[in-house]
Amino acid sequence: MYDLQAIRADFPILSRRVYDRPLVYLDNAATTQKPLCVLDAMREEYLNANANVHRGVHYLSQRATDLHEAARETVRSFINARKTEEIVFTRGTTEAINLVASSFCQSQMKPGDEILVSDMEHHSNIVPWQLQAQQRGIVVRHLPITDDGRLCCDSGPLCCDTDSLCCDSVAAYLTEKTKLLSITHVSNVLGTVNPVAELVRMAHERGIPVLIDGAQGAPHTRIDVQALDCDFYAFSGHKMYGPTGIGVLYGKEEWLDRLPPYQGGGEMIDKVTWERTTFERLPFKFEAGTPDYVATHGLATAIGYISSVGFDSIEAHERELTRYCMQQLQTIDGLHIYGCPLPTSPLEEKTWNHDAVVSFNVSSPSGESIHHLDIGTLLDRLGIAVRTGHHCAQPLMQRLGISGTVRASFALYNTKEEIDALVAAVRRVAAMF
Repeated sequence: MYDLQAIRADFPILSRRVYDRPLVYLDNAATTQKPLCVLDAMREEYLNANANVHRGVHYLSQRATDLHEAARETVRSFINARKTEEIVFTRGTTEAINLVASSFCQSQMKPGDEILVSDMEHHSNIVPWQLQAQQRGIVVRHLPITDDGRLCCDSGPLCCDTDSLCCDSVAAYLTEKTKLLSITHVSNVLGTVNPVAELVRMAHERGIPVLIDGAQGAPHTRIDVQALDCDFYAFSGHKMYGPTGIGVLYGKEEWLDRLPPYQGGGEMIDKVTWERTTFERLPFKFEAGTPDYVATHGLATAIGYISSVGFDSIEAHERELTRYCMQQLQTIDGLHIYGCPLPTSPLEEKTWNHDAVVSFNVSSPSGESIHHLDIGTLLDRLGIAVRTGHHCAQPLMQRLGISGTVRASFALYNTKEEIDALVAAVRRVAAMF
């Protein structure tokens, strides 16, 4: 049984009021709230096991090290990596992608080589590659998307029905110049769930490694990196009920062995002399300096919490919330939802893959577009927290021909009653214009 009220009780912030109204928190794609068990675990470590890891022989250091490395094993199990050596702790998805961009481009690319991304990427999966392009003369290419925000490929309608207007084949963009495909698992704006396993297969057939931006995937979808066969997978703790400032880069051992260190300093070295430096074994080669060992413990606790609720139950709950929200918002005149529409046929139902995010804009009865910032500001005064703007995806906004959207995003603790409150509030705001 999915005991929603018991789950909500684990998140005290959800019971607070803003502007003398009950808080309706629908900004989970930006960051999730934290359950008491995560807060308690981190407080407990600071109180009873606070010492730098890997460097001390005393009890506190050994205890902190044990918790830190236990967290690495928890992450390994969570995504089904083969070894803990394949789990690199970072500050988040952004740093994980920057790590790969820096190390991969330095060692594996030459001027004229290409990185392939898509039109729906977050800036964190665009800007690092552009910086490398400026420094090294590589080329950043981007896969186009359909008007409803989906990719297609040459082996069939993986993410759209046969009546959809498909973009050019993904395969046509995978050329001898392509050295890496870096693709989002789930769009943070559209909620599109990309067919990453199929994309990995297509890329690997051409000898091209794949990095998956899992910032929006890991919190909502069961991840098995061995089944996906991806070469790299990046995600953040704070989007999955863990603390901020901690993230994970999974990399296949053979790739991490081949890549040079991203940063230099303590912890990542084997031996330092004035003549040369040799580096530590994996994963420590990529973990320079003191790690946030308390946050890794918090992340492990958050993963344990997700597991206790049940990933299948969470996925079903969030998928139902997404569907319900789209159905209810569509009853508002002048409201337009971006991304894959609700299915209207058995074929569309089979291929519908939209998760945990609904982005929309509203036009007034006169047909004028109501600015997303105005809607978000007024919703806030009604106690409803949503995100407005370009959502760190300006190229996608350009593709859609808009400046931004209102975005509602869901988590395991959200309810249909909160969606009803959102819909009523949007209807009220629209009437004001």
